[in-house]
Amino acid sequence: MQEDVSRSLKKILTNQLFVEIPEEQIGGDDGLQSVVGLDSVGFLELRVICEDQFGVSISDEDFDTENFRTLNLLSALIVKLKAQQQKQGGTK
Repeated sequence: MQEDVSRSLKKILTNQLFVEIPEEQIGGDDGLQSVVGLDSVGFLELRVICEDQFGVSISDEDFDTENFRTLNLLSALIVKLKAQQQKQGGTK
């Protein structure tokens, strides 16, 4: 599931946030700010898009530099949030 989320995140970065790096060149451990080039507005947009596309709610506590540092960390957060949501029986 995390691989599917990572693929979707790459598409979001290139198609909706218009980063200059081609999708196939974005690595899982590349820094979303340092390598991919997201700025503070880009991170806010990414949060909103992720909440909509993946049906999760990213709390202010989870919206931090550690969880949003790399594609792998962000996809792991999304998988964790989806699992918690399913465990609670919620559907956003």
